[in-house]
Amino acid sequence: MVRIALIGCTGSIGRQTADVVRRYPERFCFTALAAGHGGAALQALADEFLPRYVYCDAGECPLPNGVRALRREERAQLFETCDVALIAAGGFAGLEYTLQAVEAGVRVALANKESLVCGGELVMRRARETGAQIVPVDSEHSAIFQALGFRRDMPFERLVLTASGGPFYALSEDELARVTARDALKHPTWKMGPKITIDSATLLNKGYEVIEAHWLYGAPFEKIEAVVHPESIVHSLVYFADGAAIAQLGYPDMRVPIQLALTYPDRLPCEPALDLAALGKLTFLPFPADRFACYRLALEAGRAGGTLPTVLNAAAEEAVRAFLAERIGFLQIAETIRETMDAFPRERADGFAVLRETDVRARAYAQNVLYGK
Repeated sequence: MVRIALIGCTGSIGRQTADVVRRYPERFCFTALAAGHGGAALQALADEFLPRYVYCDAGECPLPNGVRALRREERAQLFETCDVALIAAGGFAGLEYTLQAVEAGVRVALANKESLVCGGELVMRRARETGAQIVPVDSEHSAIFQALGFRRDMPFERLVLTASGGPFYALSEDELARVTARDALKHPTWKMGPKITIDSATLLNKGYEVIEAHWLYGAPFEKIEAVVHPESIVHSLVYFADGAAIAQLGYPDMRVPIQLALTYPDRLPCEPALDLAALGKLTFLPFPADRFACYRLALEAGRAGGTLPTVLNAAAEEAVRAFLAERIGFLQIAETIRETMDAFPRERADGFAVLRETDVRARAYAQNVLYGK
């Protein structure tokens, strides 16, 4: 029985993780659930799975007998009785959970991009020191992990991340200036939460994944590329010295990498199996970095390192929130990030306290850019 602490249980990844546990109740159970807010969704999960602990950042909900609600200062207890901590909390908030799980020395099934975007150096160093194992849940990084034979010391020549291209791949800059939040939320292949869906539309998400690959696989940025693959069947590729490439293929269904992160290195059935003949063809197109500034900004921050990726992410979270509220246009997301990054010099990321303080200051600056407060 794999005991799971699920952080971000009411979001998209959290709900799909619950589906995996329902499919194999004899193999998995939840020992802890955490969410950003209390409410009916969290209550329903607690009633169904009866974890030992529940935590929510805001709000409360009735809990069944035997389930204990933790206070903020007790959050580290979420990881005391688990085998795997699946971190699916959104945004910078997920980094603190990731670090707490790493400190506990458990396997960390990582679905929170910001943990490595903002704190990659810190997370990977502490994982080496505590023996915590980081297993990627993102479909792209799960694909690379599989193509490398579940080894981080496998030599490779290039990592190639695939991208659907989002809903705006073919649009000009003039056309991008007119798109709405409703347009951007119509992702062509994946069903995700609103923040990551907008990040996929701006291609910021792919920039985040390049930074993640840098930390997960020790890859220099010049050895990480992206290519557009509209069908979202090939999830990533690894090229080797002899010119051969190994890819992982599957339908765009996050339950597959979630399940693998929980059972690795073992595999369990997960339907439906890929039918290549029914697909007919697979398409690959050049990555449009020249038209999507958010991607370029992410790579700039990733290469600079230190606190600059945290500044990037803080500005992006605030700008996407404003875009979803229809207070700014699509192109202003990148403009806000650019202006905020320009205002913050790179500093050493010496610990979580430094990153948290940088996050607070960068958010305040971005809000001033957006609203003039």
